[in-house]
Amino acid sequence: MKRNSVLIAAFVATLIIGLLAGRAWQGGESHPRDTNASGAREVLYWVAPMDPDYRRDEPGKSPMGMDLVPVYADEVDALPGVVAIDPTLVQNLGVRTGIAEHGSLARRIETVGYIGYDEDTVQHVHTRVDGWIEKLATKASGDPVKKGQLLFELYSPALVNAQQEYLAALSSNNTMLRRASRDRLMALGMTESEIKRLDAERAAMQRVRVYAQQDGVIAHLGAREGIFVTPATEVMSVAQLDRVWVLAEVFERQAAWVRPGQRASVELDYLPGQVLSGTVDYVYPELDPQTRTLKVRLRFDNQSERLRPNMFARVVIDGDAVDDVVHVPREALIRGGSMDRVVVALGDGRFRSMPVETGIESGDRVVIRKGIAAGDRVVTSAQFLIDSESNIESALERMEPQR
Repeated sequence: MKRNSVLIAAFVATLIIGLLAGRAWQGGESHPRDTNASGAREVLYWVAPMDPDYRRDEPGKSPMGMDLVPVYADEVDALPGVVAIDPTLVQNLGVRTGIAEHGSLARRIETVGYIGYDEDTVQHVHTRVDGWIEKLATKASGDPVKKGQLLFELYSPALVNAQQEYLAALSSNNTMLRRASRDRLMALGMTESEIKRLDAERAAMQRVRVYAQQDGVIAHLGAREGIFVTPATEVMSVAQLDRVWVLAEVFERQAAWVRPGQRASVELDYLPGQVLSGTVDYVYPELDPQTRTLKVRLRFDNQSERLRPNMFARVVIDGDAVDDVVHVPREALIRGGSMDRVVVALGDGRFRSMPVETGIESGDRVVIRKGIAAGDRVVTSAQFLIDSESNIESALERMEPQR
């Protein structure tokens, strides 16, 4: 009886040792996640048989009409470059992730610009005869003026002689001479009201007054009292402020994104939190050979006159959207000399560095043409450490058959 008990105990011990050995052998295999608690393999996602970059979260058809095939967790673990990191370490590293999204991506251009006068509204003031500025009503650039306000008075011997000839023609009965003399005064810059005054007073005016033709400010003052001017001299220019230009520059790679009529906005340091809206007015035809940038002119309504010429502005231009693309946060992209990469979070502390082919960058997003699929979760912080570890793992696995 005692001997039978010993034999039974020995058999049980042998069985336990065998089970433990088998469990240990299974734990040493390269597929630690063959089954889950229910005995079924864990499916991570489905891929197209002919295109592993086409991924979906549920069964379906590929673009070629083929059934999607499942990818299991144990198969992912066997892929080269997959690294497993303890969840505590993941938290300590501050690992953050973002989603690879599929859809439209607006071509958003962020640049800077300078505010200037709308040159379509600038009145350039010239005299039509030689003469001297004897009274200057505006003293400095930036002075506001109103339509009809006196700008300066001009003394011109040629204009005085033309008035005297007109007065002589008025005394004659020659209608054609009177009309010709009157037309000459108009051509020399005298207004209708000044000629009527000449008709009434019958005395030549020694100084002719020049008035503002519009409301605005003095954008440029090119003369002073007593200076001799000719028709080629720009005495001053008057610009309106109810509409202004913003001159911005975009990179050469963004030149095709911009066209007239697109929406634009600016922000100013002295107006924090306020965004002012405008439109793209003109795209200049030439690229700057030094900076390799293209100049773009934006137009903004400025009835409140909050936009002042020569102010610095942060500019955003909303280009046309590109459709049907996969895009990720720009901070997820790891740029390399020969290829770019992103780190994909596979779940349960597993990560893999994936080579990708990138497209356009817009704002804080970048298009991924090839390498990952919509719905993949990509690492946006601490990815450089994970990428280095993944590359080491891949190198070791490539060396494994040579050992």
